[in-house]
Amino acid sequence: MEVNQLLKQLNDVIYGKSEQVRLSIACLLSGGHLLIEDLPGMGKTTLAQAVARSLGLKFKRIQFTSDMLPSDILGVSIYSREKESFVFKPGPVFTQMLLADEINRTHPKTQSALLEAMEERQVTVDGKRYKLPNPFFVVASQNPTEQSGTFKLPESQLDRFAMRISLGYPSEEAELKLLSGDNPRELIEGLAALSDAEGVLSLRVQVARVTVSDAINRYLLRLIRASREKSGTTGLSPRAGLALQRAAQAYAMLQQRNHVIPDDVQAVFASVAGHRLMPNGSVSEGDALCARLLSEVDVL
Repeated sequence: MEVNQLLKQLNDVIYGKSEQVRLSIACLLSGGHLLIEDLPGMGKTTLAQAVARSLGLKFKRIQFTSDMLPSDILGVSIYSREKESFVFKPGPVFTQMLLADEINRTHPKTQSALLEAMEERQVTVDGKRYKLPNPFFVVASQNPTEQSGTFKLPESQLDRFAMRISLGYPSEEAELKLLSGDNPRELIEGLAALSDAEGVLSLRVQVARVTVSDAINRYLLRLIRASREKSGTTGLSPRAGLALQRAAQAYAMLQQRNHVIPDDVQAVFASVAGHRLMPNGSVSEGDALCARLLSEVDVL
């Protein structure tokens, strides 16, 4: 699959959000899970569906509500009279790309049902482990926490998401195109599958082969250390540091380069670190802190 063709197809459906589209693909090709936070109606679900169809992945969507149970996500064991034993009925998590729509509208206990799936690519039900498909990605959308009927995602859950993006309001030109053209949801139905599961796994191998020099690794480490010393928070975890490195590799590949440069690190830094560095739970504070760290930490 040609990555430029993939980006072009997605940009034909998601108007005026080329950088967010690029970051989304970088996240998924790095093997990470993606959190999209924004107001309702900004195109979060549309983006997830367009990515799944373009990559040719099996796709399922869960609409999270306040009365959901963990079994609604993972599945449940049901007694079979014919077999005289319990039979496991897999839940919607058994797919290649899972859209967890409005994930913060359900109780934290239900949110936590995804923790094992996101980290270990498996689930445990009634003491038995079940492997998830490969690849397995979670794309979750959430509304701002100040809206009514939402539950704040715990830090352990947030740290499972490699990157967070926000789409925001479209530009005047993009919104006029939206009003004048076809409905993006209808355009999704006509999108061609440019790849499949094997193709995605192949691209992930290519991402892993993107060279990260010792100088770039030291730059990454300075950013990580600064986040722990200057942010007023616990800072970035080792998991976050690895996510930052992989995201920079994927971003470099999307830029048609086989090595990472500082620009790649800076392009993905806020998306990787912002939701992990929120002193008072404020997204804007996290983004501002990322901008300050980038300005204060020397590249070389």
